Amino acid sequence: MPTSPALQRMADFDLTTEQRAVRNAVREFAEREILPHVERYEREERYPTDLVAKLVPLGFIAPLIPERWGGSLTDVLTYGVICEELARVDWVVASVVSVMNSLVAGSILAHGSDAQKERWLPPMARGEVLCSACLTEPGGGTDLGNLRTSALRVDGGYRITGTKVFISHAAHAGLFFVVATLDRAQKHRGVTAFLVDPHASDGITIRDFPMRTLKRDNLAEVHFDETFVPAENLLGTEGGGFPVLGSALDTGRFSVAARCVGQAQRCLDLAIPYAMEREAFGRKIGEFQMIQQKIADMVCRTEAARQMVYRLGRMKDAGIARASLEASVAKLMASEAATHNALDAIQIHGGYGLSAEYEVGRLLLEAKALEFGEGTSELHRKLIAEHALGIRKQ
Repeated sequence: MPTSPALQRMADFDLTTEQRAVRNAVREFAEREILPHVERYEREERYPTDLVAKLVPLGFIAPLIPERWGGSLTDVLTYGVICEELARVDWVVASVVSVMNSLVAGSILAHGSDAQKERWLPPMARGEVLCSACLTEPGGGTDLGNLRTSALRVDGGYRITGTKVFISHAAHAGLFFVVATLDRAQKHRGVTAFLVDPHASDGITIRDFPMRTLKRDNLAEVHFDETFVPAENLLGTEGGGFPVLGSALDTGRFSVAARCVGQAQRCLDLAIPYAMEREAFGRKIGEFQMIQQKIADMVCRTEAARQMVYRLGRMKDAGIARASLEASVAKLMASEAATHNALDAIQIHGGYGLSAEYEVGRLLLEAKALEFGEGTSELHRKLIAEHALGIRKQ
C-alpha cells in the first residue's frame, strides 16, 4: 500500500534510527501479513490466531518482557510505535500485544513474585499463552472501586464469584488477569488482583458477547462460579489491587492511545488517495475546499495525538512511575482523534463509506470502541480537570 505524504512527514525527527527501523519493519510486516486478511476474518468472525503467531519470531509479541524470560524488551516509546503500526491495519492483533504487555506482563513484572514471573512470562514471550484482562463488569466498567465480583478466602486460596463483560481474547487466553473485591464495603481498599489459569480452574464459563463490530475479536462474557484460585496466584497483596491497576492502566492507556493514533492514521491514509481519485463536477473532490478542510483537520488531530502519546512514552522511559495526567490526556486526545478521523473519512467516501467494499465504516465502530476502552472520555476529562484543579495528585 502506498505511504501517504502525511505519514511520510509525521513528526519523527526525535525518534532514534533504531526506533524508525522498528516502525518501518512493523509497518511492512503488518501490511504484508495482516492487512490482506482483516476484512475476511471480520466477516467470518475468525480470531486471528495464525496472524498473532507470526509476531513471535519477529519479537513483536513481547516488547516489554525482559530477555531473561524470553522477551524482546525495548523502550516504552518503541513499544508504543509497535502498537501504533499494528493497529494501523488491525485492532485485534494490536490488542493482543497491548493486553499482554501493558496490563498483564507489566503487572507481573511490577508486582508479581519470582515464581509468578518464572511461571508465566516465558510462555507469554513464546506466544504459547495469550492473556485476557477481566476487569469490566455488567454494572459498569469505569467504577473499578465498586466491583461486584467477590473473592472469598478459603483454605489454600480464594474462591472468585462474579461476571465480567466485553472481555477480549478470553476464549483464546491461557491466563486471566482478574480483579475482585474481598470486601465491597471497603470500596477500593478491598480490590485485589489475581492471576487465573482458565485451563486449571473449575467454575469458569466463557460465553460469546454479541457485538456489531469486532466480531473477529470474539469478545466474551466470563462468569466465575466459586472458581478456586490458589494463594500463590494472588498478584500483589490483599486489598492492594488498586496500586496494581494504577500502574497497569498508565501503561495500558499509553498502548491504547498509540493504537488510536494508528487508526487515526489509517483513516487519513484511506481518505487522501480516495479524495484524489474520486471526481465530482469535473474535478477531483480533493480540490474542493470543504474536503481539504477535512483532510487538514485529520492531519492536525493525528499529529497532535501522536505527539502526546510519544511524550508519555518518553516520560515512562525516563523512569516516571506514574504519569496518570499525561496518560489521560493522551488517551482522550488519541481516541477522539480516531473517531473524528473515521467520521471525516466516511464523509469523504460518501455513500461508499458505509459499503462493505471500503473499510472506513468498520474503522468508525472500532474507533468508538477504543473511546470506551481503558476509561471513557468522560472519565478522562474528569481526571484531567481534577489534576488541573489540584483535587487529584496521582
